Amino acid sequence: MFAIALKQNQYPTYILTDQEAHSCLEVVPERGGLISHWSLQGQDILYFDADRFKDPNLSVRGGIPILFPICGNLPDNTYTHKGKHYQLKQHGFARDLPWQVTDQITDNQVSLTLVLNSNEQTRQLYPFDFQLTFTYQLKGNTLEIHQRFTNHSTEVMPFSSGFHPYFSTSDKTQLQFQIPASQYQDQITKTVSPFSGSFDSSRDEIDVAFSEISGNSASVNDTGRSLKLDLTYSDLYSTLVFWTVQGKDYYCLEPWSAPRNALNTGENLTHLSPGESFEAWIKLAVTFL
Repeated sequence: MFAIALKQNQYPTYILTDQEAHSCLEVVPERGGLISHWSLQGQDILYFDADRFKDPNLSVRGGIPILFPICGNLPDNTYTHKGKHYQLKQHGFARDLPWQVTDQITDNQVSLTLVLNSNEQTRQLYPFDFQLTFTYQLKGNTLEIHQRFTNHSTEVMPFSSGFHPYFSTSDKTQLQFQIPASQYQDQITKTVSPFSGSFDSSRDEIDVAFSEISGNSASVNDTGRSLKLDLTYSDLYSTLVFWTVQGKDYYCLEPWSAPRNALNTGENLTHLSPGESFEAWIKLAVTFL
């Protein structure tokens, strides 16, 4: 049985459940369209910093924040379009703005569709008219996020998009990764290193980008929690980022459509013609070992 309930917390929160699979997803449209929680068979798949979430002036650390129209940061938070300078903070504005619920389905699966439209506030930061339509689908042990990007401007709209999922873990030394890449670039030191399937969890911060991925799937074996996470994604996603900090029980494996600073460099940037739409998807599946 599939169901959707609405709960009034600090923000209205939609609770999607697949009761047979004991799977539950919580979505907070007014806080950046955020998936805040996902539990499967009583286990939290996602990390969530509830205290930080309570302060709307702080960025969320937890759940699955949405990245748009940039992934990562820009030098001095600045990019140039047609000779004019614009300011965008790290990961863009979609994760901070309220989204609107436009559709709910509980037949054969459970899904929730959210929309974010451009407005006067976004045009000051990003001079384009757009509509983002994201649908969260939950069924069994799988979460799918389908995305549609529509350009309502009269000129070509450049953008990048991605997700910043925070996965819960009890012991980072027990993580083993299968990523379709042989090397990564450290975003702190800018050095390039070969990848053997694991990271040095003793470091204070790990922030690396796999920008030459050769496939559309990655996986993580978390033997400490006896689970496997499979991430698959459409061709839009050209970069995978791994990020974590010491002393926190999470790691982030992030699909990005373009690397940092793409609005300035143009690297793997998506260009959408006036009136056109583009669709993409990611899928997360959890298997208990």
